[in-house]
Amino acid sequence: MAGQDDNWRPLVRPLLIPTWVVVGAFALLPVLLMAVYSFLTKEFRGGVIWDFTLAAYDQFFVTRGLFGDEPAQLEWTYISIFWRSLWQAGVCTILCLMVGFPTAWFIATRPAQTRGIWLFLITIPYWVNLLIRTVSLKFLIRDNGPLNESLMSIGLIDGPLPLVNTNLAVQLGLFYSYLPFMVLPIYAAVERYNFALSEAASDLYATRWTTLREIVLPVVKPGIIAGCILVFVPALGAFLAPDLLGGAKTFMIGSLIDEQFRGSQGNWPFGAAVSMILLTLVLVALLLHARAAGREGAR
Repeated sequence: MAGQDDNWRPLVRPLLIPTWVVVGAFALLPVLLMAVYSFLTKEFRGGVIWDFTLAAYDQFFVTRGLFGDEPAQLEWTYISIFWRSLWQAGVCTILCLMVGFPTAWFIATRPAQTRGIWLFLITIPYWVNLLIRTVSLKFLIRDNGPLNESLMSIGLIDGPLPLVNTNLAVQLGLFYSYLPFMVLPIYAAVERYNFALSEAASDLYATRWTTLREIVLPVVKPGIIAGCILVFVPALGAFLAPDLLGGAKTFMIGSLIDEQFRGSQGNWPFGAAVSMILLTLVLVALLLHARAAGREGAR
């Protein structure tokens, strides 16, 4: 085996060149450009002036009043938008986990010949563009939509439920968009789980809750963590659901960034600065998780 590895070793680096080119051109270069733009000066007709400044970051964290002549104070407007985004993404992740784990367990415990059908059903909604799915959800939950009309027709409610332009509508949009991102990694982890461990625990008089807490969850933990990351990160920067299903009171960080790059009234350096702050926050969280996982693996 060692001899075969030595024969392939000279080819590894040349074969990785296309991968590094793609990663550099479509991942690292855009981030680098965004970092540079975050330190430039806003052009009043849109675009940037190549004068380096910290004004965009200063605008995010500090306010000096309408005319800029007041003592500097912490700017809570954008911090509250950040906090709302974290809250919505966190709730979405928890809801997806609560629904996704039983769903993944159900699929993984079906006969092998039917699991593909269940996975196929999970992915069917994702054959349609996310924009169309979000607009369809708005049509479904609007005041005179099918949901409200059905509830009123059977007498459960007297008037339409005001669902659109609420945090609940945004949460529904996020949950609907990212649920499969939770189901699939957990399914992959549960499918590899050795169910003989559960049988052994049962033989030792362990309750179902004890078996789940002490045996199942530690084994499938990597799949749960992967699912949480896959749901939380895109939900944190989502802008379609807040834009189409929420209102001004449900503004999220993705909508704030999107707004800065629209038309001539946008503020490109500020949008780039907000993007870099969001990126830094996510990277720090992922690095802390990777470090904790590394320590746990070293024990």
